Amino acid sequence: MLDATTRDAFLGGRVVLRQPRDGYRAATDPVFLAAACPAKSGDHVLELGCGVGAAALCLAARVAGVQVLGVERQADYATLACENAAVAGADLRIVQADLADLPADLRQMQFDHVIANPPYFGAGAGSRAKDAGREAANREVTPLADWIGVARARLKPGGWLTLIHLAERLPDCLGALATGFGAVAVLPLQPRAGRAASRVVIRARRAARTPFTLLAPFLIHEGAAHGADAPDYTAQAQAVLREGAALRFPGDD
Repeated sequence: MLDATTRDAFLGGRVVLRQPRDGYRAATDPVFLAAACPAKSGDHVLELGCGVGAAALCLAARVAGVQVLGVERQADYATLACENAAVAGADLRIVQADLADLPADLRQMQFDHVIANPPYFGAGAGSRAKDAGREAANREVTPLADWIGVARARLKPGGWLTLIHLAERLPDCLGALATGFGAVAVLPLQPRAGRAASRVVIRARRAARTPFTLLAPFLIHEGAAHGADAPDYTAQAQAVLREGAALRFPGDD
């Protein structure tokens, strides 16, 4: 079991999560992921690698009536996700499993949407984290292409996959999406003006034929540098991260 946890607020306090003090901690990435998912009330959503439930619960807070099933490999994190869902009263069910070996009943299900924040680092990339939970969340055990393959298998025809990943892993994502997906759209997340995008949000539709779209960057912070001990989000980032606004792509209603 995890030794110590904290309670942290997201979406201006609409979502409160218990999460490890020293392990993998949700920050803005799962909030952006949830904001980019085009789910509507009544849709069924699968989250692969749900952690303590940050993205799933932010999505449920924004879209009333959405039904989410989260898969998490680490048992301690899955337990916290269940507790967080119960406290929130959200329609979120957690399955503790490896996405490479999903339970038989889940392998028979299909979803309107799949969302995922896959591990950012490959087996030999980046420095290793001291905390085992953080290391397991950040380092690939199951290859990225398999994450996308599992998502494809679980999506209904025409269903949407939404991912957030490092900008440097965009070629890997696009390569894996070349099979079975279309309508791929990439939104770069730019930390500040004049800086390169550090993250990308990707949407893709199963079995679609619409061409690829590269969107204008989404600017997160004001100014060239962080100058004060206070948030300096742009108005558009504030709307997503604090007020629960959707991260809209072209064609969204």
